Amino acid sequence: MTTPTPQAPPTLPSFEAPATEAEARAVQDALRARVVLDETGPLPGAGHVTGVDVAYDDERDLVAAAAVVLDAATLEVVEEATAVGRVSFPYVPGLLAFREVPTALAALGGLTADPGLVVCDGYGRAHPRRFGLASHLGVLTGLPVIGVAKNPFTFTYEQPGPRRGDAAPLLDGADEVGRALRTRGGVKPVFVSVGHRVGLDNACAHVLALAPDYRIPETTRRADSLCRRALAEARGPVSEPGPEAGV
Repeated sequence: MTTPTPQAPPTLPSFEAPATEAEARAVQDALRARVVLDETGPLPGAGHVTGVDVAYDDERDLVAAAAVVLDAATLEVVEEATAVGRVSFPYVPGLLAFREVPTALAALGGLTADPGLVVCDGYGRAHPRRFGLASHLGVLTGLPVIGVAKNPFTFTYEQPGPRRGDAAPLLDGADEVGRALRTRGGVKPVFVSVGHRVGLDNACAHVLALAPDYRIPETTRRADSLCRRALAEARGPVSEPGPEAGV
């Protein structure tokens, strides 16, 4: 049996934030047409899987992103990278990816390992315009990407069964845009959606493999912790208050 040759990380594109909401929606429309939905995606438990998360400090106009590569079989950390930048787009519901994509791309670009499957703390097709952060990153990088969110955004669902692995469709009218997935028995579900080059059944299987002990996948837990640390470091040390006069 031959040993597969490790893949190099992809060369990632630069990203320029649009100047207006209308331009951002036009970019979404153009990129959404390039989303690939007919691939199953990598097998759970094989290769690498990478968590991507973003943290903000709007008062300081800072955004920090983290990319954490895990061995999919052991969930051990293979590599980590962070990036810090300025918020380059205003807060507009449905267009939040434009605030996050530039720094997330920079964090992914800092990796030397093949990211494998990318798991975003956010949405893919479970988005009002069917193009959340997971789809945006997937189209720009060419990587298979899924979104795992903590709430269902604007969509409806029936409660899945109480056991780990139980799932229910996340619906926009009659359209299934994702799934409510129970990762722990008796704990509220997470919300899984396809971003790019992964099927929904496979996306849910990945999430279960990545969440052996907690509600949230290890990819998200590790990336969340790392991007918060990066943001805290970017803020700089907090000055201690001086002694009060007369004391």
